[in-house]
Amino acid sequence: MNNKNMKEREELHKAIWAIADDLRGSVDGWDFKQYILGIMFYRYISENITNYINEGERKAGDKDFDYAKLSDAEAETVREDLVKVKGFFILPSELFCNVCKRAKSDENLNETLENIFSNIENSAKGAESEDDFAGLFADLDVNSNKLGASVPKRNAKLVKILEGIANIKLGNYQDNSIDAFGDAYEFLMGMYASNAGKSGGEFYTPQEVSELLTKLAVLGKTQVNKVYDPACGSGSLLLKAAKILGKENVRNGFFGQEINLTTYNLCRINMFLHDIDYDKFDIACEDTLVSPQHWDDEPFEVIVSNPPYSIKWAGDDNTVLINDPRYSPAGVLAPKSKADFAFIMHSLAWLATNGTASIVCFPGILYRGGAEQKIRKYLIDNNFVDAIIQLPDNLFYGTSIATCIMVLKKNKKDNSTLFIDATNECVKVTNNNKLTDENIDNIVNIFAKREDIEYVAKLVSNKEIEENEYNLSVSTYVEKEDTREKIDIVKLNKEIEEIVAREQVLRDEINKIIAEIEV
Repeated sequence: MNNKNMKEREELHKAIWAIADDLRGSVDGWDFKQYILGIMFYRYISENITNYINEGERKAGDKDFDYAKLSDAEAETVREDLVKVKGFFILPSELFCNVCKRAKSDENLNETLENIFSNIENSAKGAESEDDFAGLFADLDVNSNKLGASVPKRNAKLVKILEGIANIKLGNYQDNSIDAFGDAYEFLMGMYASNAGKSGGEFYTPQEVSELLTKLAVLGKTQVNKVYDPACGSGSLLLKAAKILGKENVRNGFFGQEINLTTYNLCRINMFLHDIDYDKFDIACEDTLVSPQHWDDEPFEVIVSNPPYSIKWAGDDNTVLINDPRYSPAGVLAPKSKADFAFIMHSLAWLATNGTASIVCFPGILYRGGAEQKIRKYLIDNNFVDAIIQLPDNLFYGTSIATCIMVLKKNKKDNSTLFIDATNECVKVTNNNKLTDENIDNIVNIFAKREDIEYVAKLVSNKEIEENEYNLSVSTYVEKEDTREKIDIVKLNKEIEEIVAREQVLRDEINKIIAEIEV
């Protein structure tokens, strides 16, 4: 990142921190982020549609045209065309900039905003974009007591949020040398997740981990058909693929599923904030394991995922699941108390023959017995596991567990699995470890070379894994370097002999002195 980009990013982060700091206290930070992110999204789509209309009119010859100054009646004439192109519509009077101008004097600001958000969602009804906009503002409750005990107090808080976000220098998102709206979102998510423990971190994958997962999955590719995440959270992994490949190089778009409604809304907002058009993403809200929503879209060339660790699921309580084509090939279901392998089998089933899936895993699934061992046997016997990478501990918010990455492929060129010990690839930052760009590049290079490196990497035949009862723990195959000081026993024994001899001389001297005193 060059100095200009760094400076822009630092200024952006300072401005966001100032808003959050100003609003701190009345509402828990993790709850409050939905107000800041929601209003930021409102600003984004207001400026997005305004810029689009202005650019078209000015190219047509009206150099002074400004959609924000148009009457609502005039704007209504282009509603239908705009919904087809942008997926939504906003009246000039309801644009973020115009609402901000009136905010302090609007005694019913909460109702104004509630109506605007409803109008934006309703503008997409009946259109192709309906599913992408339905319920987007559902978590932005402008009448919540969290904002204040009375309407005036709530409105005062809303004015502060509006003014704070209006004062962030985001400029024209197309002209920014950094992805300003998207970066603001990621900074907020990271900031709140780090302070919220599991409640925040459970659906936020740190950016550097997202980058590693994605670089592993897209290695050697410049274009892909689709990117998919079966437990997409707020969408950071999908968008990391857009950033690394270039969104124009993901031909058929981005697909994800998320069970948590609030997080599902955040994900869709995140897609928009990163300038992914509504027709280039399809995010669904359902339980991936029992009700997958993208049967008509699979297979996927790139799958990246950080599914929840060892959660409960229906398992064999649901008699239909054993015949589900995603799970049936293994002949057994993941345990009801640990759904990890259900996510892995789902991802494998929907992976294209030329594709790669990289999945963050709880380490216990690599060595536990029972059904999990049988699923590992299926994966190894069919040569689907390309690599297992042991990560450092303390990389994720809310957990200190040293997680792993499992890389899956269907078209491997050898009958071996690569094991990488990357536990030393990190730097310490406060209480957490962090992957640097150098750490990420090192891991990806080791993965790409697929060669033995003493104490770091080992290419193991699937036959040897079978002999180890399908244990996939990295420590089983990659020897840890012994960093203890090496002792020269011969030299040590000689030194001990000399010490004993000196001790004897001293004893003799002491005995002589005592004898003289007694005389």
